[in-house]
Amino acid sequence: MKPSDITTKEHKPYFSLYIGQAPETTIVEGLESGLKEILAILNAYPVEKHHYRYAEGKWTVKDMLQHIIDTERIFMYRALRIARGDKNALAGYEQDDYVGPAKANDRAFEDMLEDYKLSRANTVALFKSFDEEMLAQIGTASGGPISARAAGYIIVGHELHHMKVLQERYLN
Repeated sequence: MKPSDITTKEHKPYFSLYIGQAPETTIVEGLESGLKEILAILNAYPVEKHHYRYAEGKWTVKDMLQHIIDTERIFMYRALRIARGDKNALAGYEQDDYVGPAKANDRAFEDMLEDYKLSRANTVALFKSFDEEMLAQIGTASGGPISARAAGYIIVGHELHHMKVLQERYLN
């Protein structure tokens, strides 16, 4: 399975932004390569710039990393419930409501990286446990359809989206 196998019936149109950025690999391969890529970028990023914002009101590097972690956890949870056949509609989430309460800028960067790695290990283990039938299950989240496999590719593409932002707006 690849992201190009995902149909528009499996997600709201907005999520095409992220699914379209996922590489033509399996979800697990995308998650594993994304882990290596973002760790290489973040480990090379100067410590003195962890609180840098490229514009007024924009997130810091730490805020962005926490956002990636939070979003992954939310979509992993959605994938789990949907893959298990849960037909209850899942609520949406507003990303900006999570940034302040997360207090990412008060956390040690090394702790955040460890949190990210542990979260990713859990996500990889979950998606390795799914068979094709489970991945093809479609549920409802944020007021629209979403399949377990779409949720996986959203995680992969979402992270790639933020890696590009990091490289274009924070590292230059």
